[in-house]
Amino acid sequence: MSATPKHPKKQRIVVGLSGGVDSAVTAYLLQQQGHEVVGIFMKNWEDDDRAPDAGALETDPGYCTSKEDFIDAAAVADVLGIEIEHVNFAADYKDRVFAEFLREYQAGRTPNPDILCNAEIKFKAFLDHAMRLGADCIATGHYARVRQNQASALFELLKGLDASKDQSYFLHRLNQAQLSKTLFPVGELHKTEVRRIADEIGLPNAKKKDSTGICFIGERPFREFLNRYIAKEPGPIKNPKGHTIGQHVGLSFYTLGQRQGLGIGGLKARGAQKGGGEHTPWFVARKDMLTNTLWVVQGHEHPWLLSQSLSAADASWVAGSAPTSHTAFAAKTRYRQSDSACALQSSHGALFSLGFDKAQWAVTPGQSAVLYDGDVCLGGGVIDQVPALDAVM
Repeated sequence: MSATPKHPKKQRIVVGLSGGVDSAVTAYLLQQQGHEVVGIFMKNWEDDDRAPDAGALETDPGYCTSKEDFIDAAAVADVLGIEIEHVNFAADYKDRVFAEFLREYQAGRTPNPDILCNAEIKFKAFLDHAMRLGADCIATGHYARVRQNQASALFELLKGLDASKDQSYFLHRLNQAQLSKTLFPVGELHKTEVRRIADEIGLPNAKKKDSTGICFIGERPFREFLNRYIAKEPGPIKNPKGHTIGQHVGLSFYTLGQRQGLGIGGLKARGAQKGGGEHTPWFVARKDMLTNTLWVVQGHEHPWLLSQSLSAADASWVAGSAPTSHTAFAAKTRYRQSDSACALQSSHGALFSLGFDKAQWAVTPGQSAVLYDGDVCLGGGVIDQVPALDAVM
């Protein structure tokens, strides 16, 4: 198998320049290979679309507006001597990604908007725009790889070589048509090498801090952001015995496994849960939308936080069809997680179920379960139902 798609002739490649170092080095590497490189800066969120009291958040450390990002991207384009176009996909983003993001939170789930953004904006709206510009393919600064399987002729999505930066989890919904037109040059490198190249060629953003926030929220306080769009609906916080030990502000503002921001820490010292231990922290274990109740437990390994299986919906498979059921694979149920051995127990249309060798912690509806065969990302779906080890409430 070839390590990457072969492009023997000079190609017109449109690079998504985000203002960050990864996409900047992506453009440079393709330029060095002799390709005609054009930059596109995607604006996916309207900075001015804020509540009247939200302006102060623009001065928060770590929050970078799209205007600042575009200035960085334009500076990179200037150093490399390439054209750059500013394209506004904010309307598409609001319709295709943000609306679904809000629906999921209002339903008490915890969505991952970056996954939907990749599928709907960066590798659909952006790809379509690039093709209209006469591009042969597009490239982004994601840490992943693409190769074509010589036996099947199918394109495969692989993990990036830098395991600590691998972003295949966020890209698992890409299909054959999208992968056939996509390059991930930095997926073949480690982050330290990307930084070294950027510094060596004098890129102005060589030392720019990596973005770690949700694409349209950045590093701003998440609860403050969400509160602008979802109303607070206070209700009881209960322990496994059914005792009310506090009040939550609204189930949408909490996620399974959450430990901070529950406002019930002081109750531990008063023995709110017998045998829990004076210093044993509370974790969000369940959200009951019908009764507007937040259930919490003490202890990281409480049975309510552990699951041996899950069912998922809205499946998307890179090859175009599901892999063989009852086969041993590995899966992630959240991004910052090691692969966990599992079996694909069943797959019917857009639904599938996984069974894990070891119990998984705080598997969360709304997040994505992504399946792997070694370094090959097979696809995945949105986690729907998660039976706990102790399902009795």
